[in-house]
Amino acid sequence: MFISPMLLQTAPGPFTHNDYIFEPKIDGHRLIYSQEFGKIRLYTRHDNDCTQQYPELHLPFTDDVVLDGEVACVDPTTGVSDFESVMSRFQTRRAEKIVQLTGTLPVYYAIFDIMMYKGQDVRGLPLMSRKEILTGLTLPSNSFGVVPHVEGAGEALFEQIETRGMEGVVGKRKNSIYETGRRSHAWQKVINWTYADVFITGYRKQEFGWLAAVPSGSSGKLRPAGIIELGASPIHKQAFRGVAQQLVKGEDKEFVHLEPRLRAKVRMRNWTKSGILRSPVFTEFIV
Repeated sequence: MFISPMLLQTAPGPFTHNDYIFEPKIDGHRLIYSQEFGKIRLYTRHDNDCTQQYPELHLPFTDDVVLDGEVACVDPTTGVSDFESVMSRFQTRRAEKIVQLTGTLPVYYAIFDIMMYKGQDVRGLPLMSRKEILTGLTLPSNSFGVVPHVEGAGEALFEQIETRGMEGVVGKRKNSIYETGRRSHAWQKVINWTYADVFITGYRKQEFGWLAAVPSGSSGKLRPAGIIELGASPIHKQAFRGVAQQLVKGEDKEFVHLEPRLRAKVRMRNWTKSGILRSPVFTEFIV
């Protein structure tokens, strides 16, 4: 059974509130674990069946459940979730390769909520009551775990998350019901953003996107660093168009390329292993 998961609003910054619990945000991808009449199916938040990708999670609970959580790969050297590794697992399709990766790149299912239990819909219960059910479950193996939480101390937890270089914190109202398939202020995420200064070296001809580049090593030559698709207001876009016309140096089928004169500050989740900005958001132009 697939149930569309509850989604998060973005908080403007870390906060502390006695009506909230706070959890570390796991840097993986959302996973709905469904065990119905003993049969296990795994789904992404968009109802894509990914059961075959994660054989180590094909283990049953004592009773039928539908769980909400995050599937992740943990870097053994740092203990921090590695998003690129879990994406590698998710994108693997060949059965023999999947089996191999269960040994070399194992996944972990971090559970933070429960939607069905013993055939009963528990989404209408307050969050803390659902957490009590979770803590009473017997987990099938070490590949499963329940996400820990603290009460009230959101800013203190965020400081620890920053220090460890983790993705962020989620604040959840203690009495919140599970609101299927919609964003709610009852659940708020605070991302541990990384910031970078980049050069804008081009733009997409069709939908919005600015090409970003950064200096490469001591040579200072620019290398591609991804595409900025978010954060620019209509005023920013208008200002960009006014300047960009004077900097055009060529084009191809998809992009117009510019002299690297424009600079911008972006925020992002982190750098990928190949040196690309992950989910960059435009913040401001640098003058």
